Amino acid sequence: MARQAVRRAAKPRIAQIAQQVIGCERCPRLRDWCRQVATEKRRMYRDETYWGKPVPGFGDPRARLLIVGLAPAAHGANRTGRMFTGDSSGDWLYEALHRFGFASRSESVSRDDGMKLTDCYITAAVRCAPPTNRPERDEFDACRPWLEAELQALGRIRVVLVLGRIAHESWLRAAGWWLRTTPRERPPFAHGALARLSDGTCLLSSYHPSRQNTNTGRLTRRMWHGVFAKARTLLEP
Repeated sequence: MARQAVRRAAKPRIAQIAQQVIGCERCPRLRDWCRQVATEKRRMYRDETYWGKPVPGFGDPRARLLIVGLAPAAHGANRTGRMFTGDSSGDWLYEALHRFGFASRSESVSRDDGMKLTDCYITAAVRCAPPTNRPERDEFDACRPWLEAELQALGRIRVVLVLGRIAHESWLRAAGWWLRTTPRERPPFAHGALARLSDGTCLLSSYHPSRQNTNTGRLTRRMWHGVFAKARTLLEP
């Protein structure tokens, strides 16, 4: 009975965090930029209403797989209001999630497309689209409490997949490992690297599926699918 109560409480807690994220105004530079992009728009999306607000996490509140990205794209999640939705990085991510049984669809195009995630939750180090895709250090610091709150609410996480070196560091800081370990002890970032932490969490690293990585061949579909295959295996009983 107690376990069922915990499960029922998880979703409202995550929903509460999401609403708080959406209303966040901690970083004036980022908020100004998101509003500007939402007003000026890209020509191909000129008839759409941009989200233009901080983007909350998305997924299953009972997830065992947590995916951590960098930040919303200006004309991706800043437009659609859902993590990794509306850009090429999202196309790569949701195709892989669907292939390995974590997503109900292979494409995520809007908040209202019926997409459901199973056993997976997607979040980011920063919740507002930054100019030139580069948040500043104080913006990472200001946004970290949201990731910390999600980690506390998501009590079943077993595998954390970080997309890129910055997401890797951001998760280590939010989860407390950065301060509890020396530089020599911290899990290094490398594509496909797996670190088994002392609390049982498996930290899995991948290059980010940005155009810069996918168009140059630094990240191939085979490499990308290999990471998700590993995540699926780690979650097997």
